[in-house]
Amino acid sequence: MQHKYLSLIVAAALGAMSQGAGASGYRFGSQSVSAQGTADANGAEANDPSTIFYNPAGLSRLDGMRVGAGATVVAPHSTFDDAGSTHFTGQPAGGSAASGYVPDNAVAPSLYASRKIDDRWTVGLGVFVPYGAKLNYGNTWTGRYALTDVKLEAYTLNPSASFKLNERHAFGIGLDAEHMNASLGQAVDVPGTIAALSSAAGAAQGAALARRIAALGGNPALLRTVGDGHGSNDVKDWGWGYNLGYMFTLDQDTRLGLGYRSSILHKLRGSTVWDFSTVTSDPVVNNVLAASSRRANSAALIAVRTPETVSANIFHQFDARWAGMADLTWTRNNRMDNLNIEFPGTGEGAEVIRQQWRNTVRVALGGNYQYSEVLTLRAGFAYDQSPVKTTLAHPALPDGDRRQYSIGAKWKLNAASSIDLAYSYLDVKDVSVNYTNDCNPLNATCTGNGETTRGRFQTHVSLVGIAYNYKF
Repeated sequence: MQHKYLSLIVAAALGAMSQGAGASGYRFGSQSVSAQGTADANGAEANDPSTIFYNPAGLSRLDGMRVGAGATVVAPHSTFDDAGSTHFTGQPAGGSAASGYVPDNAVAPSLYASRKIDDRWTVGLGVFVPYGAKLNYGNTWTGRYALTDVKLEAYTLNPSASFKLNERHAFGIGLDAEHMNASLGQAVDVPGTIAALSSAAGAAQGAALARRIAALGGNPALLRTVGDGHGSNDVKDWGWGYNLGYMFTLDQDTRLGLGYRSSILHKLRGSTVWDFSTVTSDPVVNNVLAASSRRANSAALIAVRTPETVSANIFHQFDARWAGMADLTWTRNNRMDNLNIEFPGTGEGAEVIRQQWRNTVRVALGGNYQYSEVLTLRAGFAYDQSPVKTTLAHPALPDGDRRQYSIGAKWKLNAASSIDLAYSYLDVKDVSVNYTNDCNPLNATCTGNGETTRGRFQTHVSLVGIAYNYKF
């Protein structure tokens, strides 16, 4: 019996989480409240230090020293309707309905600072949350053999500098230090395995298991009442990359920008803990099942490389009140093909997770309206493709194409300070899940529960952001 399925399904997607401001997948909220107000269409506007994230060349437009601190509250809502999830034997997985698996809210903070050195050089620092996830389906839901819970936290330190060649051309560069930390959980399909060993094909192996339990003083009759085991995992890593920017100023009203953010190699390391203590009420039976699974607490290693992004954007001031802007971002997600999860120090083969994400495009349009000397209003719309292929959708990432509707405002408190406000509504296309793991617990050459998770997700998200800006 091989209960080897590591609770790292979600980690398969860690390397594919786009760092682009508008990327779907595991994108967490917003990296800038002012940008959120225009649905992240303002990459060429460059009116505050958050340009570090979108286009570091925009630092050349900022004078003096500036600081901006903000936070975006992410309030998701999601429902799942099961459509016949099964054990690897084909029998219904059973269990409870999924409910309350997304948090009421989560917070994505950001901090940016810039300082003009001279007429050519400006430097800055950004600290932000590029992506994140938190799902807790519980240990009894119908899709527990695919995933019970996941929590992903990431943050990036992004020191940057810009060089202004002349009044038309400016260049920017930034270094990215990125930290990821994830905890994950998954049920182990002991009931399905025992059912398979009770069939004619597995009878001999099942009888040997019962004899082993009896020889150690356990009660083999309890095999008819087994529950699930559980695996939990923690992994983390620092990764390093860079981002580049170019800004062309056509005239005082029109700017065009290009941005590039590199891929980052992560070697996520951590530990795996297996728990069979509640499979039955007999510790002897539980210990034999744990030993028969050939799974021991061990290390975990996953090597992944995040995708790079390329953005093109434009800003135009139509008159004293109206300004328009647009952004087009391409993300190379296809670096995430099948992923091998390794168990160093054991004889277990790697688990193969099928992701095979696709490249995506995000289009955003936005505008500013100068309502008064102290109040600027913003609005924007974006369409964001999901990297997840329909045939490989998984409860670890119930993500579909998104439409984002945003409004925002900047309120000038005095000559030195201002407040940004933003609200966004993300309408996520319904996602049908029909994912079967290619391995099963009786296959000694691979790792997997062999489960099939079937159902439909309906999701929408609200974002509320506030930021304070100060100019020295």
